[in-house]
This record gives sequence, structure tokens and C-alpha cells, in this order.
Amino acid sequence: MQIIPAIDIIEGKCVRLTQGDYSQKKVYNEHPLEVAMEFEDAGLQRLHLVDLDGAKAGKVKNWKVLETIAGKTGMVIDFGGGIKTAGDVDIVFNSGAALATVGSIAVKDSPLFGHWLQEYGADRFLLGADVKDEKIAIGGWLETTDRWIYDFIEEYMEKGVRQLFCTDVSKDGLLQGPSIDLYRNIVKKFPDLHFIASGGVSSIEDVHELDEIGCKGVIIGKAIYEGRVTLGDLMNINKITSKK
Repeated sequence: MQIIPAIDIIEGKCVRLTQGDYSQKKVYNEHPLEVAMEFEDAGLQRLHLVDLDGAKAGKVKNWKVLETIAGKTGMVIDFGGGIKTAGDVDIVFNSGAALATVGSIAVKDSPLFGHWLQEYGADRFLLGADVKDEKIAIGGWLETTDRWIYDFIEEYMEKGVRQLFCTDVSKDGLLQGPSIDLYRNIVKKFPDLHFIASGGVSSIEDVHELDEIGCKGVIIGKAIYEGRVTLGDLMNINKITSKK
């Protein structure tokens, strides 16, 4: 299982929200590059970079942060937040992201996202599914739809998507543990999916449990910044899972 640290960006700063609530914002570092370099120094190879300003505005905003981190580290970066047009996709790739993270547009405009999958290749996208009560949430978690998570996954696997992460917004930022039952159900239903868990991780034990149920990766944010999971913990588990 791959450990993927997260950096959420508002106004160029590294922040974390609680349950996707922009009013519950905490700034952890004003220089995201410093955070990314600490992750890389700890042996982590992936980075989940989220443009929260872009998610709210519906347009990529913090691409300069992406460009800086991609230029100064060797991390494999997926970048999301506000990707709504082919122009946004081009900005993300041209700024150094290996993967474009797409969520809302896949819900609101399936034909457009399907076109991107054909044009750029499905392997260039990480599909994000934010959920509340197993229903898809969009717009930076500000809007809940009637779309069932399992139908959503099935539709896009049929279009070639093989990488997906799911964030249970009811758990995100609370440090109360991830949605194990939900993630176990997804892994069982879609065994060919490269499934990445996200949201709620509060301890290294949570990471081990996600590994045991078959998750291919885990995105960790607040638990790192609050000291619940140390970089040393992640270095050790990375060594263990890479040997499996």
C-alpha cells in the first residue's frame, strides 16, 4: 500500500479544513514547499496536492504552488481543485503534475470527462469521489448529490478509470478513524480498482487496517500535521508494504 501525504492549499498556504468546512480552516505552514520537502526527505514518493481556492472558485488557482513543488522535488504529484476545462487540465500537466485529480466535473459533465479520458489517457487522471452517507459530494464538499458511490465507480471503470480515491466527508479532519466498512465494500465490489482511502486517519493503526482490507493507497493529511502519525511511522510502514 502506498502512503500519500496531502497538502491542501488556500491562498498559497498549507491548511486543513474540518469536514470540508472553509470556515474551519487551520494554517499549518505558509510555505507548502517546505512541507513537501519534509515528506520527500522521509522517503515518501507521492503527493496529493489540493487547490481548495480552485475547488471553491471552479477554476485552478494555486498552480504556482504546484509548479514550485514539482520543480524542487522529485515527488509524483496528483493535483486537483477547480479543474473544469481542458485549459485547466493543460495548466495542471504543464505545471508538473503527473496526475490530474478530477471529481466534480466527472459528476456534472460525464461526456466532457469521458472526452478527457480519451484525449489524455485514463492513466493521467486520479478520480476523486467525495461522499456523505455513500452519496457523492461536489464543489469542494459544499454540495451533496443523489449519486450513489458504487454507481459512480462502475460508470467510470467502464470508461477506463483504474485509480480512484474516496473521502468520507463526515470523517474528514475529525481524526476519529476512516470509513472502514465503506472502503471494505468498495474494495470487495471492485477488485480491479486501484483504490485509495482518504479521510479520518487518526493513527498508524488505521493505516495498517486499511492495508489489511485491501486498499492500494492511503491519503493522510491532518493526522500528520497534528502529530498523530509521524514521518518515522510512515517511513516504516512504507518499507513494510513495499516488500509485500
